[in-house]
Amino acid sequence: MSPRRLPSLSALRSFEAAARHESAKQAAQELSVTATAISHQIRGLEEALGLALFVRKPRQLELTSQGRELQEVLGAAFDNIANAVDRLTTAPRRNSVTLSTTPAIAVRWLLPWVCMLRDKNPEIDLRIHATHESVALDGITADLAIRYGDGRWPGLVAEKLIDNTFVPVCSPHLNLTDVADLPNHTLIHFRPQDIPLTPLDWSSWQKQARVPGLDVTAGLVFSDETHAVSAAVGGQGVALLGRELLEDELNEGRLVQPFGPELAGKPFYLVYPESRQDDPIIRAVRDWVMAVPGGLCPLSPERV
Repeated sequence: MSPRRLPSLSALRSFEAAARHESAKQAAQELSVTATAISHQIRGLEEALGLALFVRKPRQLELTSQGRELQEVLGAAFDNIANAVDRLTTAPRRNSVTLSTTPAIAVRWLLPWVCMLRDKNPEIDLRIHATHESVALDGITADLAIRYGDGRWPGLVAEKLIDNTFVPVCSPHLNLTDVADLPNHTLIHFRPQDIPLTPLDWSSWQKQARVPGLDVTAGLVFSDETHAVSAAVGGQGVALLGRELLEDELNEGRLVQPFGPELAGKPFYLVYPESRQDDPIIRAVRDWVMAVPGGLCPLSPERV
């Protein structure tokens, strides 16, 4: 392919700007050069082409017919170049959103279904903030949260997700069926640190069960609920945990609930600021959380 025969690109650019503005002065301002430089470039272009591109009038440049034809071609060409550069250099707009929740909810309930959010909203970068503390939903620390409580937080929309029923669970290999045998087994405690609202514990359970000889202060203590679950599955003792987050282990028989009583804990709610309930990013994450299998009612969530 033979090389293109083109005049100076600087001269073509100067001409196109001057033709568009019908002024060498305004073209100079756009290109950050002097008006004299623009005039010099245009004259050099006219000499190279052997054509008059402008009829020069006092305080105005008027295009000749050849100049107008060249200006139309150059205008379209420069626009195409600018658009191509924008497409190549402008990164796709990403939206980051932070969801704060307990470690167990994150690992055992949300993470297996993150693909649902990613497939429907590939432009959203989800950040999971795992903690038992109630963090500020200020758009900096977090944007939304899953909290357990009574569902009433001033300034926040609260939508119920799942109940939180605490039950004794253990490996079937322990062969534990009679509550009277519980003192012969190790108790597994879930005791998160540095939170004002603690889950129900063995002490709360014993107040209802009244099992003779049961020392509710002894046993294994974990600050992470997922570690307590692993210890129970491994046959290390009997744990008191939220049944709703143990569906897989209970359905597959890796854990059993040998007896009661069952303790009703505070439900889990999805919460976010009332001022942001119409924010498209908040709505997208909200719709995903409400659709995660195991939730209370994905299609018609309860608002309180």
